[in-house]
Amino acid sequence: MSVEIRRVAYDHPDAQKLVDRVQEFYVERYGEPDTDPTTPDMFESPAGAYFLAYLDDVPVASGAWRRSGEPALGTTVTAEIKRMYVVPEAQRRGLAKLMLAHVEASARDAGFEALVLTTGDHQHEAIGLYTAMGYVDVEPFGYYKDEDLVVCMAKRLDGVVR
Repeated sequence: MSVEIRRVAYDHPDAQKLVDRVQEFYVERYGEPDTDPTTPDMFESPAGAYFLAYLDDVPVASGAWRRSGEPALGTTVTAEIKRMYVVPEAQRRGLAKLMLAHVEASARDAGFEALVLTTGDHQHEAIGLYTAMGYVDVEPFGYYKDEDLVVCMAKRLDGVVR
């Protein structure tokens, strides 16, 4: 298995293919797509970064962060994880963990102290991954903060325990 993680623009054609697939996933799980306003400029340096993992030159996973400022775990120097996704045909190969570690390292290198994220109660696989990688539940925030199924999590990147 030859995996390469590349930084790409959010509106790159390969990125858009995976955005379309993750939106289909949200429709399957929740009955509707993600409507959180997301624009390509949110992932341009220094405001954010968007990554694709290629398996034998085929895009199979995505992950990104964007500047947040959301207070979490004792800091406001935060970035938000977005668009974590692995296509079904490439799941169970460690790609989600690999992508998450890459996103974390990139955000840490950009000076962020913590990552925050919003996911949904029906995404058990994602919640399991985040929990295994050291994320903890935090108060709901952001676009979906008032939704019943929202799950918000955070992780310090600088080793500070709160």
